[in-house]
Amino acid sequence: MKAPETQDTRRDAPARQLLVWDLPTRLFHWLLVILVSTSFVTAGFGVNAMQYHQWCGLAILTLLLFRLAWGVVGSRESRFTTFVKGPTAVVRYAAHLMRPGAPQYPGHNPLGGWSIMAMLLSLIIQVGTGLFANDDIFTEGPLYAWVSKETSDWLTRVHKLNQDVLILLVSVHVLAVLFYLFFKRENLITPMITGVKRWPGTDAGDGDARSRTWVAALITALAACAVYLLVR
Repeated sequence: MKAPETQDTRRDAPARQLLVWDLPTRLFHWLLVILVSTSFVTAGFGVNAMQYHQWCGLAILTLLLFRLAWGVVGSRESRFTTFVKGPTAVVRYAAHLMRPGAPQYPGHNPLGGWSIMAMLLSLIIQVGTGLFANDDIFTEGPLYAWVSKETSDWLTRVHKLNQDVLILLVSVHVLAVLFYLFFKRENLITPMITGVKRWPGTDAGDGDARSRTWVAALITALAACAVYLLVR
């Protein structure tokens, strides 16, 4: 497979519109933003909103199962093998981050790739512990009966602590997007809406990013069924 070409290696090539993010990846991103935001809001409204909080958690779990599968079979820039790089690549990219003409990537850069993985891991921990959590009053997770009260209490503490970790990771992600927008003059928001990014020269990624939408729909349906069977 042809490795993504960085902008510094194609500096003299004419810019064109490159389809980077496929539709399933974009839908995943913005649905996750909505659901995570709603989860935080409903968690602060007390018992009356906890049912909505749990529904959001199950929807997030469905999205995460989809993303784990899509990270293997999705289009090029959505695959984990494309944007999860080793320590050497991450350090090299970070060292050149503030320099003019630093390399750019069609999708996630090596530093951003690990940021995405950290958020996915934190979200998995959050929804996983939420399945078993309780508030000692009225609300219990859908799998509360699967574990002892002591285990549920421990998972509840992890759930609350990881909430702060998740807030930190999301904040860093937002600040990074703003940093690239205002200091690096690289707009990362619009491509996640339209899927298109200005990129020098030619690239074989367009056809790949346009394909497999039906596969994404099938994966989502299977993920939803799995979550339903798990908690029913």
